[in-house]
Amino acid sequence: MAGTVAPSAPGKLGDALEPAAIQTYLGELDAWLRVRRDELDELDAAALGAGRGGELAGDMSLALALWKATSDRYQLVFATWDGGRVLRQERERISALIWGRLDGATELPGGLAVSLPEAGRLCDALTGQLRTRLSLVPGADEQAARIRDLRAQLERIRDQVALEPANQRDAAVARLAELMSRLQAITAKAERGGDVGGMLGPFEVEATTFERDLIVGNARRRDARDQVLSARELRADLEQRAAALAKLAAACVATVDPAPRYAVPDVEALGQVPVTPDEIGGYLHRLDRVSQALELAQHAYSDALEEYARLVGLLDAFVAKARAAGVAANPDLVASEQQARDLLARRPAPMAVARQLVTTYQTWLAKETA
Repeated sequence: MAGTVAPSAPGKLGDALEPAAIQTYLGELDAWLRVRRDELDELDAAALGAGRGGELAGDMSLALALWKATSDRYQLVFATWDGGRVLRQERERISALIWGRLDGATELPGGLAVSLPEAGRLCDALTGQLRTRLSLVPGADEQAARIRDLRAQLERIRDQVALEPANQRDAAVARLAELMSRLQAITAKAERGGDVGGMLGPFEVEATTFERDLIVGNARRRDARDQVLSARELRADLEQRAAALAKLAAACVATVDPAPRYAVPDVEALGQVPVTPDEIGGYLHRLDRVSQALELAQHAYSDALEEYARLVGLLDAFVAKARAAGVAANPDLVASEQQARDLLARRPAPMAVARQLVTTYQTWLAKETA
């Protein structure tokens, strides 16, 4: 089990993956899930048996959460695969399921969501760290296997370092070079017959921590990029809504009295969309508050105009009823209608009086048709 690693995923996000590649990946992922779960159960039992359950609970819980998130996504991919009955649309959907974020991985630090391949690598790294801390790989014969695993891990780290932003890449490259140099020294000592067991444990912990930090950092930056795109789209939408609301408010103020008095939020006052993970969350929150304010003001102005339209429609309905009853020419009804229409035609129309005049027409109509 010590050499079991998550399979490499085919293609990239947006690809229409080849059916053969999907089938191979699903088979390897299924095997990895079964073996990894058995190993995690073994490690959990060993931790409890050694009285170290509490000490290792955090890493064990995270490893199990990663396994569960991977297993859940595997089920979705397997269902979409449908025994190979996939067209281009299904193959693109499988690519999105593999390379998209695992929405269910809420147990990760900060609630981050990682992709299926990243979750597998993180689970591998955590499992290796747990195995080391429990000393389940003792013996000189196992040292070579652990060194091979570390070489593979450093290659994975090299790939992650390439994803670092330019202002952080130099530090990551230097850290990787330092780890590679240390591993070379450990390897040389092992080849001379020296006991490197005491050196491997701390090195594995450091390498795992570094790899996990790189993966989590990349996931956080990707999440921030998604938030920036969302913020830009929301801001553009709010600018359009604010412009439309300003016209709606002007029409309402000109039509009815009293009119609502809500200020139209100034989207420009929010400033440009930030691009850093530390700032984008707060900016999105402010955009959401502006959206709520726009919605509140829109409802208020729309309701006021709708009430005006209802009064006009109600008066028209009463007049139509009077004509059908043959009483529309009654002097009292004619005078009442004229008063109501003159008032409703005024700009702005005093709504309190307009309501009373429409009600007065209704009262005259009820009297004449009684």
